Amino acid sequence: MRYREAQQDPWAVGWTIRAMVLIAFLAAFTVPMGIVPIIPGVRGEAGPVEPPEGPIRISLSTPVPTPTEPPVAPIPTATPSTPLIGIVAGHYGHDSGAVCPDGLQEVEITVDVARRVVALLHQKGWEADLLEEFDMRLHGYQAAALVSIHADSCNVPGKTGFKVAGAEASYAHHSTDALVECLSYHYGQRTGLRFDADTITYDMTRYHTFYEIDRSTPAVIIEAGFMLEDRELLTKRSDVVARGITEGIICFVEGNW
Repeated sequence: MRYREAQQDPWAVGWTIRAMVLIAFLAAFTVPMGIVPIIPGVRGEAGPVEPPEGPIRISLSTPVPTPTEPPVAPIPTATPSTPLIGIVAGHYGHDSGAVCPDGLQEVEITVDVARRVVALLHQKGWEADLLEEFDMRLHGYQAAALVSIHADSCNVPGKTGFKVAGAEASYAHHSTDALVECLSYHYGQRTGLRFDADTITYDMTRYHTFYEIDRSTPAVIIEAGFMLEDRELLTKRSDVVARGITEGIICFVEGNW
């Protein structure tokens, strides 16, 4: 049969297509099974590449691929909260407090010392509030500690020393004793004054501020010295007075007592 006649014969064309489909079908199954091998093409005279024997070694000079994903940021560690300290300047905003015959007023001493304590606490990076005697902020006040600064009168010649007290035991915060201990120790060490427990009065243990602030706030009152015999310390070395109070507060908050 001539080629042109075969092209024009539908029967022959149909069988040709069927044969090609059958060959393709057999190749799809026999090649993966290894029945009919695949002969790799050879470029030039080089033979087939043999896989290396033993473990694969990567040179240390091999460049590390650049990651396509951004690195995962580390989880930030929690930082302790900044302590808040309340500092009451005794009689500030209310009255003069004790007054000596020469006109020296207690409030002059307490405001000066309180401002210095607040400044020292700020230098440490802590928060500190300068509070008046009957400050409206004292109602429900919450802080790591509160210290009310006062000074004894000029009425007791020859008397010297300081004292620290918290609220009566039935009302005081459970940490009040620790605050009293820290403040008493560091203030005495810094100023050289002795602790005068004999002159602690109900005016100190029942100090009004103790009953105004939140019960969770440890609080004490300090009588920093006598305005007659300790005047030089209270008026001319108030920076020492302030540092002794500040060191006592730090001792309490940082737990070094």
